[in-house]
Parts: sequence; structure tokens; C-alpha cells
Amino acid sequence: MIRELDLVVLNHNVEGSDLKMGDVGVVVHCYDDSVGYEVEFVTAEGKTIALLTLTSADIRPIQPSEILHVRQVASAFA
Repeated sequence: MIRELDLVVLNHNVEGSDLKMGDVGVVVHCYDDSVGYEVEFVTAEGKTIALLTLTSADIRPIQPSEILHVRQVASAFA
């Protein structure tokens, strides 16, 4: 079950954005249907890159055994 403030992982690239499969975001709102979520993606310094409405098909909970990865995002400098 995904809840507000949970870390989640993208299941696929998001067209029209710099977001890629495997990027980590934070759930900032769960809709009552338990299918829709508002997810915020930020840089290491806390700058918001995207705030998206996603479904449970788009994201999954992060697993305790996973390691985070760092990469440059062009939109962070726009």
C-alpha cells in the first residue's frame, strides 16, 4: 500500500520530461480511489523538477534492499 510521504520509484520514462524509469519521488497526496497519487520529484538540493499525477501502474514502493543513484537533470538548470 502506498501512503503519503512514501518514497516511490517510476516504472517507466515520462515523455516530455527529464524523468526516467527508476527515478525516486515522494508521494505528497493520495486520492481517495487509492489508484491516483501526486508525486514530487526533486533535485538533491530540494528544487522541484516535477509534480505529477500518477497511477499505481506508474509507480511502485521503493524496496529496502535498493540503492539510490545520482544523475544530472537538464531541467534543474532551466
